Amino acid sequence: MNFKTFYGLSCNPFDKQSLTVKDTFQSEDQKAMMNRLSYLKDVRGIGVFTASPGMGKSHCLRCFEASLNDNLYDMHYICLSTVSVGEFYKLLCEELGLETKGGKTIMFKAIQDRIIYLYKEKKQPFILAIDEAQYLGNPILKDLKMLMNFSYDSVNCFTLILSGEPYLNNTLEKPVHEALRQRITVHYSFQGLKPEEITSYIRHKIHLAGGADMIIGEDALSAINGYCHGNPRVIDNVMTDALILGAELGRNCIDSEVILSAVNEQMLT
Repeated sequence: MNFKTFYGLSCNPFDKQSLTVKDTFQSEDQKAMMNRLSYLKDVRGIGVFTASPGMGKSHCLRCFEASLNDNLYDMHYICLSTVSVGEFYKLLCEELGLETKGGKTIMFKAIQDRIIYLYKEKKQPFILAIDEAQYLGNPILKDLKMLMNFSYDSVNCFTLILSGEPYLNNTLEKPVHEALRQRITVHYSFQGLKPEEITSYIRHKIHLAGGADMIIGEDALSAINGYCHGNPRVIDNVMTDALILGAELGRNCIDSEVILSAVNEQMLT
């Protein structure tokens, strides 16, 4: 039997495609990052946000963008793998609606002029969010520092958000990036869901799909906490498998045994 029918769910609540931004669970990490982003958009400058894969930093960026007034801010999101300096400049020009002709110097000038125009003339400051920023090479990080320099370094014309895995912090600690690091206005590293948040997170998602608390038992919640270490993506994956297995076994209430089986399946993938 289909697990959604078996458990009376309108959708799989642990599939990221099923729920919208407004359905987001307000974890401590979520609230902390959103508060810092809200401050950063007004003062401009650089924000650095780091987390292990699956903690929800990219989702938080999506929530932040959805919260912005398009008439007041011009936000762009790019997700990088390893790129050269030239490729980065071309990508940034495309985001700003600029020609990608000419060399780095020409594109650099065009980018700064466009950012100044958005800030001073259009009154719509540019916000650039770079996800997977741990892949940025030293030359690009160096140029980002220069891009932030306006009017003899006397004003912040745009907001730069660097989001990536924890070793981004190690990269920024290198002496060569001292000038860039000094420009960082806000910095936050995700802690993961706390034990009490894990229970609330799972029940929150089940409720959104029209499910009841009885779908999952307390022993199952404890078992998930022991395996997932506060990682929302891991929790989602285990719970999806648990719902499928629970329905197959005819378990009206998912228990720790079902969770253990789901964990074992996850370890095989």
